Amino acid sequence: MVMAEDMQEPRVGAVKEMLAGLGTAVRDDFTRNRRVLSYAEYLELVLAEPLRQLRSSTQYIVDALDHYGSSDVKYPWGSVRRFHMFDAPWANGEDRLFGQEHVQNAVYRVLRAFVQDGRPNKLILLHGPNGSAKSTFIRCLGRGLENYSTLDEGALYRFSWIFPAARHTRSGIGFGGKDAAAVEAMESFAYLPDDLIDARVGDELRDHPLLLIPLDERAKLITKLLDGRQGSFNVCDYLRGGSLAPKNRAIYDALLASYQGDYLQVLRHVRVERFEVSQRYRQGWVTVEPQLSVDASERQITADRTLGALPPSLQSVSLHEYGGEVVGANRGLIEFDDLLKRPLEHYKYLLTTVERAALSLTNSTLFLDLVFLGSCNDIHLAAFREIPDFQSFKGRIELVRLPYILDVRHEELLYRERLREAAGGRHVAPHTAYVAALWAVLSRMRKPQVERYPSTLAEVMGKLSPVDKVELYSTGQLPDDLTPDRARELAAHIKDLYHESDTYPIYEGRVGASPREMQGVLLAAAGSTRYPYVSPLVVLDEIIELCKQTTLYEFLRQDVQPGGYHDHKKLVDVARARLLDRIDDEVRASVGLVEESEYSRVFDRYVNHVMHHLKKEKVRETSTGRMLDPDETMMREVERTLELTGRPEDFRQSLIAKIGAWSLDHRGQKPVLAVIFADLLRKLRDAYFERHKKTIAKGITDLVLLLSDNAGGLSAEGRTRAEGALETLIGKYGYTRESARDLVGALATLRYRS
Repeated sequence: MVMAEDMQEPRVGAVKEMLAGLGTAVRDDFTRNRRVLSYAEYLELVLAEPLRQLRSSTQYIVDALDHYGSSDVKYPWGSVRRFHMFDAPWANGEDRLFGQEHVQNAVYRVLRAFVQDGRPNKLILLHGPNGSAKSTFIRCLGRGLENYSTLDEGALYRFSWIFPAARHTRSGIGFGGKDAAAVEAMESFAYLPDDLIDARVGDELRDHPLLLIPLDERAKLITKLLDGRQGSFNVCDYLRGGSLAPKNRAIYDALLASYQGDYLQVLRHVRVERFEVSQRYRQGWVTVEPQLSVDASERQITADRTLGALPPSLQSVSLHEYGGEVVGANRGLIEFDDLLKRPLEHYKYLLTTVERAALSLTNSTLFLDLVFLGSCNDIHLAAFREIPDFQSFKGRIELVRLPYILDVRHEELLYRERLREAAGGRHVAPHTAYVAALWAVLSRMRKPQVERYPSTLAEVMGKLSPVDKVELYSTGQLPDDLTPDRARELAAHIKDLYHESDTYPIYEGRVGASPREMQGVLLAAAGSTRYPYVSPLVVLDEIIELCKQTTLYEFLRQDVQPGGYHDHKKLVDVARARLLDRIDDEVRASVGLVEESEYSRVFDRYVNHVMHHLKKEKVRETSTGRMLDPDETMMREVERTLELTGRPEDFRQSLIAKIGAWSLDHRGQKPVLAVIFADLLRKLRDAYFERHKKTIAKGITDLVLLLSDNAGGLSAEGRTRAEGALETLIGKYGYTRESARDLVGALATLRYRS
């Protein structure tokens, strides 16, 4: 018994020490983050950092976007700015938004316009097909605001009213007591402990503390604070001409009357408090679901409280408290999820609320500082455009379109996360996410409108297949069969191709497989017991099953277009072929029959000789140091391998021009030929493998025998090569022995069967 007590005492001591440490940390955080201020202290903060304290909700969101930074992202169709807030850095990228940079910039431009106008006078409506990341966009924005509001740069303030206990005051507002001297001597009641407070009246609208300053004096203060910054910062209408919420105005007027106009006495009752944006607690970010119909309410509160807890001057004043989604979101962001699913009557109030930044209730009008953001599907928007009331809403809505992702790399990253979650601890074979992403993006491609392009390019555009477009959009890879002139012309028009349907009702990215539908495919593949891992072969089979459900999915009922567009079953074959291409590349490199750097070395030498040839200069021979003429035989051999048509001189000039164009886009960087000429290097590689196909097939056959435990007949050299290849597949490319066995076996059966 004594031993048990002796053991318990150190444990109790450790707990007390831990609690003391936690208490100190919380207290220090409270003080450091200035959670509670008197009004005088808050004005000191305003003078110290005026631009932060004069921000509207719109400017606050703009500042949050700027805080996390941005950078230019280069695509084959052009360069675009990406805001890092949508990479969710506070959560290590969890739930980040893939792609959609155009949407980010469109919303940012609208918000900046609101700042210049002085108020957000429109509802930003994100629209697109079902599952196009509208909710993800808003979630990233809202979570970014939540994180930003916890930082010093993002501090937000509200205020409440503090009324000292009657036994501690003797003021003219009706209190009395013999212990009043110390309390009466205070410049502010903001720091009074709870046992000295009879009533604390909060503010559901989170009125800005500067609204406590009378309008004329507030205008003078703003002018003083903006001295020298008049052109660079626009103070919102909410602060320039706004008024306190009705409850705050009633308390303010009653106190001012009780103190016979002594404004400083009124401010003693003000406690300025820091608050943080929180969707969970409905502060500064509220989501209105489609089924909700009441967005704001009011309720009289005076009768619900003990009248003795309020000073006599307020007991005769009718006070109301406010609730609802609009109230909870004030000073921040309100999101209307699937707005157009709600009955029209439920959001007609938005016509005046958004335009006037005010909400009329039964007994009062609430002035708002609020950004209205909604989402809807294109189908509902199309129906909404047909009703007579649309014209009334048209001028109060800013439409921003979110199409499906058209870059297979982004779609693959999205599916990798989904697969990782769905697979649990099971191994996910390489390229599993890729085949799903490729088929989904292929299903979204539109046949090019050839009449939009010059006659010399129209034929090339007409021959582009869905996979050609996918590769153009993601990597800029051009079709192999183009002449240098046509290749240059197509490369110059990738941006036009990417944006050609932007103004069409059925734009590219509106129709096709949704990520939500593909999630069902991925979940089914992850749950399959056919393999002990998650296999891309199962994903392809699940996509085939999806293609059979034409009555369920509208995109599967599209008419097949020339070139393979909307032929979803054949697109599965395209995805399967690309999967085999990737496995083939990795297996070829793994069997070690040729060094991967060999192609780059040959091409580097070719480009070097071409440059000197065009400049009519000699080339220094590496081994001897002698200056020799460029090797015309070597150059022509490479050009024959690349199966070039047309004049060699034209092709050589185009090479140097392409290097120059790349250098202009990447100033200060050394040209990377493997990136600039990835298509030509691929041709060199394929030509080599075509010449050595039998040897390569032998190496792959040996690998299959090893993986299927039939390596007894292998030579010592063949076994060593196969074991090395397996080690490379596992260590470098992420296979397991089981996934390598099945996928390499499929490759051997389909491509290397003798």
